[in-house]
Amino acid sequence: MEELFIGWLKEYGYVILFLWSIVEGEMGLIMGGIMSHTGDMDYFVTVFVAGLGGFTGDQIYFYIGRFNKGFIQRKLHKQRRKFAIAHLLLKKYGWPIIFMQRYMYGLRTVIPMSIGITKYSAKKFAFINLISAWVWAAITVTPAYYYGAEILTLLTTAKEHWYLALPIAAGFSYGIYAYFQKLEQHFLQKRNGRLSKK
Repeated sequence: MEELFIGWLKEYGYVILFLWSIVEGEMGLIMGGIMSHTGDMDYFVTVFVAGLGGFTGDQIYFYIGRFNKGFIQRKLHKQRRKFAIAHLLLKKYGWPIIFMQRYMYGLRTVIPMSIGITKYSAKKFAFINLISAWVWAAITVTPAYYYGAEILTLLTTAKEHWYLALPIAAGFSYGIYAYFQKLEQHFLQKRNGRLSKK
């Protein structure tokens, strides 16, 4: 199965990378960087394709917000807290939040939808989003390209010692989750504090 997956990556690497970048992102980009390191993919094409995938994904979420406001309010009412934070961040930081949202766990899909709900210019969002996506792709792919050999060695070690790798990965993931939960709480408290003063 593993050999089959690697074979698919070598044969359809750019297509898989594009689709992966629409849905998720970083893991696909790291894989693309490693395959650029091994010579199975071209570095510059990898960055270009990954950026287009990230751009496409955020454009989809933006237009979901723009044309389906009622649907979002009905179906995503459990995400109201995240939408409140997204609106707060957009109001506070303006267009740079389009750059920042790619690195914000739990808000990556909410922020483009939240911006779509507002009257923010679709052309301006698309332009900033495209530049942001290529910057994000370069920042993620480049380290994997330069340190591909070390990453492959680490992956081999993790595979051999999975009983240690799994708890470490779980702990790391939980740490990221807890950090962004605290960050969300911080923004909500600041928002509620300002509202209470009015």
